[in-house]
Amino acid sequence: MIHFQLNIGKTPAVALSALSSQNPGTITIADTLFGSNPAIKPDVLTKAFMLEPNVVKYLQSRF
Repeated sequence: MIHFQLNIGKTPAVALSALSSQNPGTITIADTLFGSNPAIKPDVLTKAFMLEPNVVKYLQSRF
């Protein structure tokens, strides 16, 4: 499973995580991020990957 966090505060944030899976295997991150249902908000993906909004919209349309 893909997880993400978004800092909505005005100061830097620190995040610690430890993830494991009962069903380890291969996932395709592009499908999971840009083709998720419900969709991840484009502004989150734009900020996370430092992409232009039109690039994010294009990628979401492809998945």
